[in-house]
Amino acid sequence: MARISFLSDANGDLRRIGSAIRERRKAIGLSQEALADAAGIDRAHAGKIERGERNVTILNILRIASALGCRPSDLLMDSGL
Repeated sequence: MARISFLSDANGDLRRIGSAIRERRKAIGLSQEALADAAGIDRAHAGKIERGERNVTILNILRIASALGCRPSDLLMDSGL
C-alpha cells in the first residue's frame, strides 16, 4: 500500500492553532522571527505553523507557549480545540 506523504487537515485544526499562535504573538508585539528564536525553531517553520501548513508537534507547542509566556492549554483553548 502506498504511503500518503501529505497532511490532511479537513477540520482546519492546524489553521486554528496557527491563528491562535499568531494572534498571541501579535498581541504581545513579538515578531515572527523573535518568536522563532525564543522557541528555538526555524523562522520559516514558525511561519508555516502559523499558516497551518505544518503539523505542530507537542514539543513545539510547549516551546512556543513558553516563548509567548502562556500555557500550552491557553493556545489550544484560544484555537477552540
